[in-house]
Amino acid sequence: MSVFLHQHDLPSYIHFGKSVAIDTETKGLKLTRDRLCLVQLSDGNGDAHLVQIGAERQKRPNLEALLQDKTIEKLFHFARFDLAVLARDVCMVSGPIYCTKIASKLSRTYTERHGLKDLCSELLSVELSKQQQSSDWGAEILSEAQKKYAASDVLYLHRIKSKLNEQLTKEGRLDLAHHCFDFLTHRIALDLNGFEDLDIFHH
Repeated sequence: MSVFLHQHDLPSYIHFGKSVAIDTETKGLKLTRDRLCLVQLSDGNGDAHLVQIGAERQKRPNLEALLQDKTIEKLFHFARFDLAVLARDVCMVSGPIYCTKIASKLSRTYTERHGLKDLCSELLSVELSKQQQSSDWGAEILSEAQKKYAASDVLYLHRIKSKLNEQLTKEGRLDLAHHCFDFLTHRIALDLNGFEDLDIFHH
């Protein structure tokens, strides 16, 4: 595994093929308060690229081009939060979306454990450490432990997607999953407009 750290934007020479795993790290988990600090990306072949995002708002042309490329699938775990943060602090994400948390909830109905750590353990026999989850991602210099943790959030998503697709197909829910992924654009619009804690479909 190789982890590459970039400042402010992706270098123009980096390409991820037709499917890129993406994750974000923020100062906290409130959309109205906590800024984006890091974007992690991987093509699933063992390398991860981390883009450190400063507090200042600025153009990030290479990252934005990737996120807006409609021909590239964007693969997330808990896409709802990452998509909202990226839309707020970088740009709207275009193209096909896949969320391993949604896929897990639709296929692994025998459990309530749908975290990335749980999926890696059960589906891939990979044990992830979550020790750095609550560290300061806004720090000017990231520790090696932080970089390793951040990379682990994207390195396994392609393999997890493959396993979950097998289960979704077996249960006849693959189309349903893709309809849920398509709705995420509307879900994050609700979140960004202050409806994140309201279930508008509830009676």
